[in-house]
Amino acid sequence: MRMSLSARLFDPLWMLTRQWQFGEFQAEDSGTPVMARVRATSAVLSRCYLGDLPANTALQAPLYDPQRIPLEAMVERRRMRAVDDNDPRMLGFAIEAGLHFLRMLDSQPLSKSYRAAFARRFSLQPSTASPSDDASDPATTRWLQAMVGRALDARRLASTLRTSSPTALAADPALAVVAGDRAEIVLAASSWLQWYDTVATEPGQPSGDAWVADHLEYAVSVAGRLSQDPLDEVTLSANELDDGHLEWSSFDVNLEVNMGTMGDHSAVSMVETTVPAPVTFRGTPAPRYWEMEDASIDYGSMQVGPTDLVHLLLIEYSSSYGNDWFVVPFTLPVGSITRVDSLVVTDSFGVRSLLRPIGDPALPKPNWSMWQLAYRRYPGEDSIATPRANLFFLPPTTGQRLQSATLEDVLFMRDEMANLAWAIERSIESPLEQPIPRIEGTQPADAVLAQGPPRYLLASSVPAYWIPLLPVETHDASGKLISRLRRGAVLQPDGSQQVHPARSDVLKAADGLLLYDEEVPREGQHVIRQRVVARWIDGSTWLWTAFRKQVGRGEGSSGLAFDQLIGGDG
Repeated sequence: MRMSLSARLFDPLWMLTRQWQFGEFQAEDSGTPVMARVRATSAVLSRCYLGDLPANTALQAPLYDPQRIPLEAMVERRRMRAVDDNDPRMLGFAIEAGLHFLRMLDSQPLSKSYRAAFARRFSLQPSTASPSDDASDPATTRWLQAMVGRALDARRLASTLRTSSPTALAADPALAVVAGDRAEIVLAASSWLQWYDTVATEPGQPSGDAWVADHLEYAVSVAGRLSQDPLDEVTLSANELDDGHLEWSSFDVNLEVNMGTMGDHSAVSMVETTVPAPVTFRGTPAPRYWEMEDASIDYGSMQVGPTDLVHLLLIEYSSSYGNDWFVVPFTLPVGSITRVDSLVVTDSFGVRSLLRPIGDPALPKPNWSMWQLAYRRYPGEDSIATPRANLFFLPPTTGQRLQSATLEDVLFMRDEMANLAWAIERSIESPLEQPIPRIEGTQPADAVLAQGPPRYLLASSVPAYWIPLLPVETHDASGKLISRLRRGAVLQPDGSQQVHPARSDVLKAADGLLLYDEEVPREGQHVIRQRVVARWIDGSTWLWTAFRKQVGRGEGSSGLAFDQLIGGDG
C-alpha cells in the first residue's frame, strides 16, 4: 500500500495536461468570489408597433404592457371567430357558446326558466351559402340540418348585446322577462359577453395586424427608455417571423426608428447583492488532481473537421479547467431591457474588484460578441459590424405551447414551364373547424373535347383551387424597378379569362396578393394556419390562430398548355 499511497507518476505529460487544465501556466488562480454587488438600469417595454416599420420613421406607437399579454399572442393572432351572424366561421363554437349562456342563465335565481324564449329569439338560422361555397361541405350540411331552429346562436346574441345593451335585452318584449328577473338577466348577459370576448385573442382593428402579406411573415417593433436622455430610447425590431419561435435573438436594435417613449417613465435603478454560484456542466474537468472525469461524455471523440469552428470552440471550452466560472443571479421583470452599470466582486481575501461590462469605452475593443443584439440593417445600408454591447433583453414570450392540427394549407410553387407561380389551396377550414381538402373532381375541358372529331384547344383547364401568380414589374419606395407576383386570371378554353377566388385566409390577407418575387423561391413555400394555446405568467390561458411558413417541396407543373389539337386519332 505504501507504493499506492505515494501516488507516483510515470507519465509526466499527464501532469502537464492537468496543470494546463487547471490554468497553472497562466497564473490566474486567486481568491474565490464570495460576494457580488450588481448595479443596473432596467426598463420595461412601453411601446409596441405591429408590422414592418420603414427607415427614418418617427411615430407615437401604441402603449404596451408586457405583463398583461404574451408578445407571441399579439404578433401572431389572426381573426378566427365570426364577425356577424352571416359569417360561417366557427359555427360549432357559436353553438357551444350559446349553450354556455343558457347554463349561466340557469344559475341565476329566476322566477321561471327562459331557455325556450332565448332559444327562439336567437335560434340558428338557415345558411345563406350557395352550393359552390365551402360552407356547404357534407359534414357542415348535416350539422346544420340538426341545429337550425333548435340551438341558440351566440353570434346573434353577441351582436345584439353589442349594438344595444344587456339592459335592453332584458326589456325585449319577445323574451317576456318579468320585472323581478331583469336584474339577473342583465348580470348573466354581461358576464357571458365578457367571457365570449376573452375566449380567444384576435386583432381588434387593422392596425393590430403584424402579418406582412407581401413577405408572408410577421414583423413587430418594441421600445423602452433607459433614461430621459433623448438618445436613450431602445427600439428592437423583429421581422421574418414565420416559425412560431419568438426569442431575444429574433430582435435587432433599430436606430432608424423612434417610437415616442420620451414621456414614458419606466426606467428604474436596481442594486442587488448576491453570492456568486459556480457554473458546472456535464463533462466539465474535475476540480481535483486525482479525480477522473465521467467517461460517458467525451468531447475529444467528436467528429469534427478543420471548418467546424463551433465544435472546436466547444471542445476547447469544455476541456479547459473551469472552476473559475461563476454566475450572479439577477431578478428582472418579464419584458424588460437592462443595462449593467457596475459589478463589484469581493473574493475570499477581502479584495474588491470592479468588473466593467463588455463594450465599456474604458476597456479595449472586445473580441467577444455572442449573446449580444445586432443592429437592424435596411436594404441599401451598410451593416454595423459591432453589435450593441451591454444590453440584455428579456422578451415577454411563453415557454411551452400547444398547437393544433393544420386547419389551412396553402402551397406556393414555381412553374417554370408556364413561366409563373401558383398558390395552391390544398385545404381550408370548415365552419366546424376541420380541414376541408380542396380537391375538386371537375372534368377538364380537354377531356370533354377529346370525345369526337379533332378540336382546337386554346388553353387547357386548371383546377379552381390553383391561383396563378403572374410576374409584374413595379417600383419600390426609392424608385428602383423590382419584380413582384400578382394574382392573375386564368385563360379559359373558350378564350375568356376567369379569376379563381381565394377562400383561404392566407390569400385573403392581402388585396391583390402582390408578393415579392423572392418570397416564392425554387423550393417553394408552404404556409399553414393552426390554433395555439399557451399559459401566461399570471396563470391565464391564451388562445389564438397563427400562420406558419415552411419550406415547400420544390418546383411543379400545373399541366397548363396552349394551342393544342384534341381528339380524333390523337
